[in-house]
Amino acid sequence: MTTVGFLYPGHFAEDDYPRMEILLDSTIRLVVRHTESPDDAYREDALRELGAPGRLAAGVEELQRSGVQSVVWACDGGSFLYGPQGAHDQVMAVARAAGVPASSTSIGFVHAVRKLGANRVAVAATYPEAIAAEFTAFLRTAGMDVVATHAAGATGATEAAGWGLDRLKELAAAADRPEADAVLLPDTALHTVSHLPALEEFLGKPVLTANQVAAREALRLADRPAWSPRLGTLFEARESPPAPVEWGSGRSYAHGKRS
Repeated sequence: MTTVGFLYPGHFAEDDYPRMEILLDSTIRLVVRHTESPDDAYREDALRELGAPGRLAAGVEELQRSGVQSVVWACDGGSFLYGPQGAHDQVMAVARAAGVPASSTSIGFVHAVRKLGANRVAVAATYPEAIAAEFTAFLRTAGMDVVATHAAGATGATEAAGWGLDRLKELAAAADRPEADAVLLPDTALHTVSHLPALEEFLGKPVLTANQVAAREALRLADRPAWSPRLGTLFEARESPPAPVEWGSGRSYAHGKRS
């Protein structure tokens, strides 16, 4: 049995995780532990507060009791808004506390794009423009070629959690460009797992969504290959050892540890 853990802020789209568990191998267990989310607004101060060390540490203690082999901070804004160095410092602290490799959804997006071999990506973000721009900057620092960014201007996670397939298609189509090899939908408050095949058929290209990426990142850290066509192109190809992510500073990271 492979057991991986997720620190998930609040209660919005966490039911994506049991859905993924059903679609994956029966020997894979996805354990979700909720961290406090006192303010679900898509403001920089509120999103950064989600990633405060004390909030993450409380969730780690619960995951340790579940025997997890890796931990992913399943939040985008509470990670990328700290910048590349801050995001890595954040997951390194989680790894030290948990005693297992750790990462975040934001860092997982970079690994997922590289797994697909996508040279150019488009970002379809629920966030206001300023927050979406920070995610794009985070990707570019890691060497991603972002050809377009669309900011839908949602006010908070509660709003995003209510979006269905039609709204997701509208969001993805607004960002997509012919030259984009994949479309990225950050925000773990979005329910996307049930819609991945439909979104990829609609766009005719790979779609990466936050909860899907978080699951793949946790399994990558646990060295557990997994395949499930119903979870999109990301889970169709066989895994190969990931190359360390080279950030703008020249530092490289792999498996949540400096290398």
